[in-house]
Amino acid sequence: MTTKNLRLIPLDDVVVFPNMGLTLTIEVGDDERVVLVPRHDGEFLEVGTIANVVEHVRLPGGGKAVTVSGVHRALIGAGHTGPGGELLVEVEEKPDDIPVDGKTRGFEREYRAVVEEILELRGDDGRIAAYLRAIVEPGALADSAGYSPDLSYDDKVELLRKVDVTERLETAVRLQRERLAEMQVRKRIRDDVQQGADQQQREYFLRKQMESIRKELDEDDTSVIEEYRSKIAEAAMPEEVEKQALKELSRLERMGEQSAESGTIRTYLDVLLDVPWGKTSEETLDPKGAREVLDADHAGLDDVKDRITEYLAVRKLRQDRGIEADRKSGAILTLIGPPGTGKTSIGESIARATGREFVRMSLGGVRDEAEIRGHRRTYVGALPGRLVRALKDAGTMNPVILLDEVDKVGADYRGDPSAALLEVLDPAQNHSFRDHYLDLELDLSEVMFIATANQADTIPGPLLDRMEVIAFDGYTQAEKLAISKGYLWPRQTARNGLRDDEVVVSDGVLSSIIAEYTAEAGVRNLERKLGTVLRKTATKIASEQIEAPVTIDIDVVRDALGRQRVFQESAVRTAVPGVATGLAVTGAGGDVLFIESTEMKGSGGLVLTGQLGDVMKESARIALSYVRGHADELGIPASAFEDREFHVHVPAGAIPKDGPSAGVTMVTALTSLLTGRPVKHTVGMTGEVTLQGRVLPIGGLKQKALAAHAAGLTDVVVPERNRGDIDDIPQDVRDVVTFHPVMTVAEVLEIALEANSVHPARDVALS
Repeated sequence: MTTKNLRLIPLDDVVVFPNMGLTLTIEVGDDERVVLVPRHDGEFLEVGTIANVVEHVRLPGGGKAVTVSGVHRALIGAGHTGPGGELLVEVEEKPDDIPVDGKTRGFEREYRAVVEEILELRGDDGRIAAYLRAIVEPGALADSAGYSPDLSYDDKVELLRKVDVTERLETAVRLQRERLAEMQVRKRIRDDVQQGADQQQREYFLRKQMESIRKELDEDDTSVIEEYRSKIAEAAMPEEVEKQALKELSRLERMGEQSAESGTIRTYLDVLLDVPWGKTSEETLDPKGAREVLDADHAGLDDVKDRITEYLAVRKLRQDRGIEADRKSGAILTLIGPPGTGKTSIGESIARATGREFVRMSLGGVRDEAEIRGHRRTYVGALPGRLVRALKDAGTMNPVILLDEVDKVGADYRGDPSAALLEVLDPAQNHSFRDHYLDLELDLSEVMFIATANQADTIPGPLLDRMEVIAFDGYTQAEKLAISKGYLWPRQTARNGLRDDEVVVSDGVLSSIIAEYTAEAGVRNLERKLGTVLRKTATKIASEQIEAPVTIDIDVVRDALGRQRVFQESAVRTAVPGVATGLAVTGAGGDVLFIESTEMKGSGGLVLTGQLGDVMKESARIALSYVRGHADELGIPASAFEDREFHVHVPAGAIPKDGPSAGVTMVTALTSLLTGRPVKHTVGMTGEVTLQGRVLPIGGLKQKALAAHAAGLTDVVVPERNRGDIDDIPQDVRDVVTFHPVMTVAEVLEIALEANSVHPARDVALS
């Protein structure tokens, strides 16, 4: 039904539901009924509550108020101003229908159950529960949610708008369920806090009891526990590490010092505290200054110096421009080259140039994976891995760690250390390296790893793939002279107790020592020779046999070092046909290899000597097959192979030899033998050969070129596909050595063989 002209009473912060009473400080005149309408977002709601005016009240001070009681909902219609200036609106009364369907009854039961849970959590004394049980109408039951102080104004407005009883009950159930969930969360948090407080209080009393008991037993180790606790607090450990440390400390505290396991726990805690968590060296990001330090410590080695300078320049730009560093941008350099070329010492210079601490880890002969990853604590005598110990020795989390002799890591039943290094040397993984002893993740992404090796062939492929390889191919004679003058001679002078003005040496004498007493790619043996000369000179000065200053001449050198040890024998060895000068790479650097061949009566077989590996044996067979197959082109009669047996020998038979670069040398030696044309004594060669006479590319050209230069060779035959590698050879070598890139064996023979045979009588016999 419709009632017109009811006075509208606006409500701003309260919602009145049917059956709810309220006292308002307003004047309603003689009206017996009013409509109470909440305002929402500045506008009157379309639904209000019709209320009876129950009582007029006079307030202290002369004010007036009325007590109203809600009856039922009403839809608000058009409004207008009454004769007294009051706001009148048309309303359509909406008394609650009483539905009898099962859905409504289901919501009613669910609502009562939810409210009972809420009352149980609040600790109700039963009065509110009794009030709810007395409500039988479903609409009034849903409106009882409006009494809840936990419902917001918006929630109550939403509930008032629901004229349909079933929808109203559904909304009331949802709102009360949200309230119940919130109360359960608050209770759980409150219980957890209370439980934690109770646990702390309990532990406090138990510790005090333990302290008293230990004092009575004269076993007071509380100071040890507290000392560990204070050290852990000061160690700036990551959250996970600190949690593990406190857990182990609690175990130690419960067990006491008399427990058999206490020593193991204390050792573990000591190791944890020794790791420099959060401590880093202040890195010197000065590329120019770093280059000056590296140049002062080492001559040459431009590749590695350029790489370190680039690394520092990039880090400096990132820091200056606020660019966050990528974990995958760590530097993992691998210096591969012969002994004595400065690989290990350059690591110390890099640390000094970057302002980092330096730690050296020697991996030569390591066969146990636990050396890298550590032992599990279940084993007696367990220790952390070498990386943890390296960080402990460095005292920082960003040192320079030199992994020395990484190519000499072994493997046996205890595991493969090189496989454990895969994670260490992978910038994408080493930020979460897990040591078995600590059983915690270590961030190694700030460490600058530098690995050294003599040969890349013995490094496992997956490990080599993670490395940035920089080749140390050895020094030229000019570089050795510069190193001798600038570094080795002054250092050995000081080590032997001499002053700079007491011994004088010329460049010519130093060059003689280099050429006549050393045949190495590096300078380690050269420094020993210089030390020997200076040591004997110091002995004579100390025994007053001679007076300073002393001029070191060739006679002094001969007296100290004996006769000449190194000779250039290419001219002598190749004077007869059948000998060719090859170039090879060994563990000690480049070397000159003489391949000899001869023939004898036999059944056409091939004899190979000199401890040749499988690859070189195959090269020799290919060489003989090529020479026999192309005899006409080479000017060799077919009768030269009849009833003949050939012998190929590579001197220094006590040294194993193998490699894929001796093919052209063997072809040249056999062709020289069968044609009687000697090989030019100034020519060295390298390259593999196919049965069709193609010359294949090889590796290690720079090392081979340095060996050829040291041996006095002036012409080097190289595969055409190695032409680009010639640019890597030092300029002073290229100035005196001519390189001949070739594609076929015919080109090799044209360059290498003398024009005429030295056996004309043999040529006539063969013809």
